[in-house]
Amino acid sequence: MKLVIQRVSNASVSVDNQVIGKIQKGLLVLIGVSNEDTTETADIYLKKLINLRIFEDENGKTNLSLSDVAGELLLVSQFTLYADCKKGNRPSFINAGAPDHANQIYEYMIEQAKKLVPKVETGKFGADMKVSLTNEGPFTIVLDNLT
Repeated sequence: MKLVIQRVSNASVSVDNQVIGKIQKGLLVLIGVSNEDTTETADIYLKKLINLRIFEDENGKTNLSLSDVAGELLLVSQFTLYADCKKGNRPSFINAGAPDHANQIYEYMIEQAKKLVPKVETGKFGADMKVSLTNEGPFTIVLDNLT
């Protein structure tokens, strides 16, 4: 599993010119799933994501988690996180999870996140999405190799 986490003051995702997910202060998370990922893998990544202390406290130190700041989540599937660009100039996506499996893990993460975070918005799996955001900092973290 790979997550690209961006601390945002706002973010949205649109499909066919319709906004389908929108948050204010929180985290925009691009989620890549491989065939080896399981619900247990998703649980590990979600726990780490929710508890990351990447929001500033009153002293300007990154010391607060998503729940500490009542932050929101926008979860967007993105198989291209598994692009392999070692050979040639056209990326290979052979390491990305099969669509049915990846969607199952993505939906599981959404379901579990909704138990932990008051506002969780999403993209649409497999759709051509347009993502807009205001990255605060900018602050971006890539999570992979946790398992």
